[in-house]
Amino acid sequence: MSSSSKLEDYNAVRHYLYGLKHHGAKFGIDRMRLLAERLGHPERSFPVIHIAGTNGKGSVAAMVESILRRSGHRTGLFTSPHLVRQGERIQVDREILHEESIVEYTRELKPVADAMARVNPDDHPSFFEFMTAMAFLHFAREKVDVGVIEVGLGGRLDASNVVRPDVTAITSIGLDHCDILGDTIEKVSREKAGIIKQGVPVVLGPVSDDAEAVIRSACRERGSSLVTVEERFGLKVENYPETNLEGDYQRINAGTATLICEELEPSIPVSRDAIISGLESVVWPGRWQRLEVDGRTVILDAAHNVDAAAWMARNLARHVAETGRKPIVVVGCLGEERAAALLAVVAEHARDIYLVVPHQPRASGFGVLEGLVPDSFAGRCHRTTVGELFPAPGTCTIGRPGDSVVVTGSIYLLGEVLEKIEYAEPLNQGMLQDF
Repeated sequence: MSSSSKLEDYNAVRHYLYGLKHHGAKFGIDRMRLLAERLGHPERSFPVIHIAGTNGKGSVAAMVESILRRSGHRTGLFTSPHLVRQGERIQVDREILHEESIVEYTRELKPVADAMARVNPDDHPSFFEFMTAMAFLHFAREKVDVGVIEVGLGGRLDASNVVRPDVTAITSIGLDHCDILGDTIEKVSREKAGIIKQGVPVVLGPVSDDAEAVIRSACRERGSSLVTVEERFGLKVENYPETNLEGDYQRINAGTATLICEELEPSIPVSRDAIISGLESVVWPGRWQRLEVDGRTVILDAAHNVDAAAWMARNLARHVAETGRKPIVVVGCLGEERAAALLAVVAEHARDIYLVVPHQPRASGFGVLEGLVPDSFAGRCHRTTVGELFPAPGTCTIGRPGDSVVVTGSIYLLGEVLEKIEYAEPLNQGMLQDF
């Protein structure tokens, strides 16, 4: 019996892939290069847009995909992490990769991975490398016109960095994952600049002067042109393109997406009408996403680092001004520094705070979260769970009809909430996350 034949269903595949994840992340692209070579380099069979950034890279990727699809192109979209279903990571024309296909691709990839490991056990691909290879194979076989590839972490050593892009983009640069990417803006910028390829145009979102200096230096070294959103649209948010995704930061992301699509001309034509309609119709869950649940307005918005917390402050202030009422806010974070920045913002704008601990190893516990709530907070602070807040689809146990409930912090928390809201039975795919 072949090793791949033991993967008889999605449940078996899920546990196999979880086993890869359980061994930890492996940073570096040598294994991915070897895996891509053994697969015949499927990533070279379609044009690629490669997008990195501390914040905004997923939203920009979704915007670019929407614009390209509106222009009549068949699109591949690779992002991470997923919210509820694993196949959200790999989409063709925004159709997610279904579990049956994940089973088939895993059966195909496992013997290749096993063969690599027989030569050198350290060369066995990681979970993220499996998913990256799966995306490349799927996009090649579906004959996409263009693949929009989001960097998983950093840039230089990310598994996705084996691609030969037509355009690269860096949406933002801040201090996050400092233990891996470095503890200064310059160090993080150099890691992000690792996706810049010889002669390939670069689009840069709003970054600090120090970060921009690093990116400009990398572009000069590699003979790559550079265009920035601030050069094109200036410093005022009202000068940036409009999008149906809420928040000033999304208009800035829309500017980045617009420049990316303009850089694709003439090899991949994109019409001006497609840019406008693509930005007006883009769908990207978990970014100030509004849902009506049990008479409440539930708003899901990831704010997983210090920079994102600053944007959350603007969103909450705007929401309070629009509604005339402070919302109830549900918070769960991974990491004390992130939690501290977010809870300072939340305490200023929330009526009550509900603390939850996401089902992730690095999640901040109740004691840590409670210790970070400012003494000045006048509302009530509660310990709770996602299951208590959203016990069944269409049910919310906090607040009253007409209230707003904002869920923020880790994107993994948002996934847990969405699963409770949308599915009566657990899918248990949240275990397949990267970091």
